[in-house]
Amino acid sequence: MTPTDAPDLIDNRLLIDGEWVAAAHSAPVRNPYNGDVVGRAPQATAAEMDRAIAAARRCFTDSRRWPRHRRAALLSAIVEGLRRSRDELARLIMAEAGKPIQYAAAEVDRAISTFTLASEETKRLAGELPPLDASPAGDGYLAMTARLPVGPIAAISPFNFPINLVAHKVAPALAVGAPVVLKPPPQAPLTSLRLGRIIQDAGAPPGLINILPCPVDVAAQLVTDDRLALLSFTGSARVGWALKSQAGKKRVVLELGGNAAAIVQDDADLEFAAARLAVGAFAYAGQICISTQRLYLHDHIYDRFLERFLAATKQLPVGDPADPKTVVGPMIDQAAADRVESWVKEAVSHGAATLLAGSRRENVLSPIVLTNVDARMKVVCEEVFGPVVVVSRYHTFQEAVDQVNASPYGLQASVFTRRVDDVFRAWGGLDVGGVIVNDYPMFRLDQMPYGGAKESGLGREGVRYAMESMTEPRLLVVRVGESLGL
Repeated sequence: MTPTDAPDLIDNRLLIDGEWVAAAHSAPVRNPYNGDVVGRAPQATAAEMDRAIAAARRCFTDSRRWPRHRRAALLSAIVEGLRRSRDELARLIMAEAGKPIQYAAAEVDRAISTFTLASEETKRLAGELPPLDASPAGDGYLAMTARLPVGPIAAISPFNFPINLVAHKVAPALAVGAPVVLKPPPQAPLTSLRLGRIIQDAGAPPGLINILPCPVDVAAQLVTDDRLALLSFTGSARVGWALKSQAGKKRVVLELGGNAAAIVQDDADLEFAAARLAVGAFAYAGQICISTQRLYLHDHIYDRFLERFLAATKQLPVGDPADPKTVVGPMIDQAAADRVESWVKEAVSHGAATLLAGSRRENVLSPIVLTNVDARMKVVCEEVFGPVVVVSRYHTFQEAVDQVNASPYGLQASVFTRRVDDVFRAWGGLDVGGVIVNDYPMFRLDQMPYGGAKESGLGREGVRYAMESMTEPRLLVVRVGESLGL
């Protein structure tokens, strides 16, 4: 993509209170694969952030009272705008985030699904009738609850899913009538700004959506300002937990990192598991929070599985994200590629063995597979967020579960087995937010309750679950004078 492909994205403007505001400063956004300048990202000041927060608060006095049909209609109009812009958005994601075009297009399709789900859930999220007459003192009283938005939402999103992770914050918020102030990722902000244009064109009033790329010190206002009622953050565990400590009284939803593991039992379909896990490990250069990073293989199938896995990995196309066949594209920048290389070298220096060495061309790292690792190595205990997999043996299923749980993270894990009892042992025993059976840990649909345990986060996303976190029940009790038997 060249800058002329998206002229409305490179004019250095912020979306504040329904207006595109020219910023005094900007930063270049570069294609991670070839270094080309895709566009320029505006950089908001503290005063502009304050204005955006005030606009969201002002909009909330009206949006909190919107009827469901109005919220649903707005979301449906956004869906249509996304459909019309699908190819343009996919190219933009590919250009600024380095995501292979096949996955960029799939991400736009997921964003369409996310906003569609939000439109539908708007009509379904309801209160209840608490049975007050369950106790004698409640005779003659009727109670009901409604779920009302807690207030404007602060949203901070990462580079690796520049539209769908934004959608998982914005769509539920609009579904409940909560305005949003969004800080998009510095590496890939242009997709968020293009989404803002689509939301505006769909009929959003001033202040409902505000999008401000900005420095870290300006973004701090999103965390500390009490005019914002909830902070939704997706990013690293280190940053996420630090933000929670600074957030004061506001609600916090954290979707953080992981080092997802897969257990392959001796009764698994090895051909399918090997092919699926190769993609699940190395797609988008492993820059997905639930990419497969750790493989635990039963002794009986270790060699047979590994032969298939390495063969499948070697067949993955590596390189230019614009090529429709590419699976392993570039790392987001040179610093990320340098870090991954240094972690691998450190592991090898401490005894890890290289089964697949990989190679590097600028920001492109080809897949790396290590064995003979121990739990203290960064490639095992930390989130690599790159094209690296570590492989270990186990003897018993419980041993495998224990090795998965030894991680400080717990986002998702998978188990390949045909044994029903092992399925339920995994579901009950793995300390993770989600257990996936006979597929890779990267499996996610946008209606799922998605989130992690331990260092991997707090709360759940997935449209309905996010809507619940963004609302609270409001109780009404009416004395009717006699039991109604309801």
